[in-house]
Amino acid sequence: MTDQTPIDDVSVGGEAIRLGQFLKFAGILDTGGDVKTVIADGLVDVNGEVDRRRGRQLQQGDVVGFEGRRFRVCP
Repeated sequence: MTDQTPIDDVSVGGEAIRLGQFLKFAGILDTGGDVKTVIADGLVDVNGEVDRRRGRQLQQGDVVGFEGRRFRVCP
């Protein structure tokens, strides 16, 4: 079964961005504290798999999921 949740494209203006930075840059979360908490609690996934590393390098095309929404990293 494929996920039918729409994906919002987020242009980061470069090749790569860290997961924690992306969550704030995209307006998904407001503070670094919020980012740290949701990632540590396993509430964020990257390409369908939970990732607990704020510093994970996201690449163009990666899809981040949080609270039923999905966001694709775009240049």
